[in-house]
Amino acid sequence: MAKERDQNTKDNKNLLICFLWNFSAELKLALMALLVLCTLATLLPFLPSSFSISASDLRFCISRIAVNSTSVNSTAVEKPVLDNAVMTEKPVLDNAVTKKQPLSEETVLSNGVIKRTFTGYGWAAYNFVLMNSYRGGVNTFAVIGLSSKPLHVYAHPTYRCEWIPLNQSDNRILTDGTKILTDWGYGRVYTTVVVNCTFPSTTVINPKNTGGTLLLHATTGDLDRNITDSIPVLTETPNTVDFTLYESHRRREKYDYLYCGSSLYGNLSPQRIREWIAYHVRFFGERSHFVLHDAGGISEEVFEVLKPWIELGRVTIHDIRDQERFEGYYHNQFMIVNDCLHRYRFMTKWMFFFDVDEFLHVPVKETISSVVESLKEYSQFTIEQMPMSSQLCYDGDGPARTYRKWGFEKLAYRDVKKVPRRDRKYAVQPRNVFATGVHMSQNLQGKTYHRAEGKIRYFHYHGSISQRREPCRHLYNGTRIVHENNPYVLDTTMRDIGLAVKTFEIRTIGDRLLRTRQ
Repeated sequence: MAKERDQNTKDNKNLLICFLWNFSAELKLALMALLVLCTLATLLPFLPSSFSISASDLRFCISRIAVNSTSVNSTAVEKPVLDNAVMTEKPVLDNAVTKKQPLSEETVLSNGVIKRTFTGYGWAAYNFVLMNSYRGGVNTFAVIGLSSKPLHVYAHPTYRCEWIPLNQSDNRILTDGTKILTDWGYGRVYTTVVVNCTFPSTTVINPKNTGGTLLLHATTGDLDRNITDSIPVLTETPNTVDFTLYESHRRREKYDYLYCGSSLYGNLSPQRIREWIAYHVRFFGERSHFVLHDAGGISEEVFEVLKPWIELGRVTIHDIRDQERFEGYYHNQFMIVNDCLHRYRFMTKWMFFFDVDEFLHVPVKETISSVVESLKEYSQFTIEQMPMSSQLCYDGDGPARTYRKWGFEKLAYRDVKKVPRRDRKYAVQPRNVFATGVHMSQNLQGKTYHRAEGKIRYFHYHGSISQRREPCRHLYNGTRIVHENNPYVLDTTMRDIGLAVKTFEIRTIGDRLLRTRQ
């Protein structure tokens, strides 16, 4: 029995030796990889903080070891390895590398100049970034978005509009789109584009209200690669279109006045917003509405100031922070105001465009209603600016009372320096406007009135909205002063309205905003 047990032990040892001998290459590689990993784990704590190895780097190293082991094994099986042989691996091309290498051509011109070429790959900016699309009539639509500015500067992009009925038995309709660049060349990486899709006047799109989809075919117009993107920009489900909206003799706007605000960004003052919204809700009256666009400026504190007015149905906020991914002029404000124009164009008689550091004002014997009634034959009128200091305060009531007043009450000094022109803001009858801008619209049908300074003006407290502190930096009592070589005069027009606005706020929403901070 003992002899037989010794024989079995000897056989097992021989079997283990044969196993290790047959898989010696694999064991060597595995032990070597384990040794390298243990060495790295030991040395890592002693390396400087600026040196780091990520998980992806380790995975790369391990994958290379696996590839090498596979190559060695396959070679050992297929052919004998000579002791002095040098093994070379054929490089494997990554999937991202194309088989056909690009050629950078150079041509020597007859005058000796070397003509170089540039070949573009990939995309630096999107061909078209859609914000939204709106029906503008029985046969017309507006598509609002962004497009690569270099594309519009150096190429000739074009747009075509196609209506695809939901009922496949109906014919598709195709027409050329008219592009409108509204930002006057101010665009950066992206520029605002409004595409007007107007089908033949004899055609009613979706006449049976059975639904369909509007496609925008956006062609880059690039000489190297003229690519067309077909984008579904609007879908109408069955029985959702109210064609009576587009009948001029049956107009029934919900509002008389609608405010379209530009992109709100930065660290805005809740108190200044509180003053602005209370003033203008009173100014425009019951049949008015305010549309604000949050590009990062409506903080929790600012929202709390607006919340009472939202609950009353007087204010709507659009969160547009996602547009920050596409760099345009001042948080893409040209795109934002055009979207507001087309979104609400059939809901209001007049649409106003100005900023939240600007306060509209009409003479004592006038009202906003009487002003727009006198200008109803015009599609647009511009509003003259009254530039106010955002640092100089009138100290007629003493410092203690002055600091307790609202901003537009105490900032009572108007800049009277003579300049060639000042910026203006404006109002439009939106049904007559195809696209708009920040200071006025250049794409409308009808007349524009530029001499409304005797009827309506706006007081501009430039920069005051972004100051989270007491605005008064200097106190004066004089009616005419010079500050930093700039002349100012005392103008109490807005100051005289302060008490009426405060009373209106208390009566409308109560005292819930009395503790609002700067």
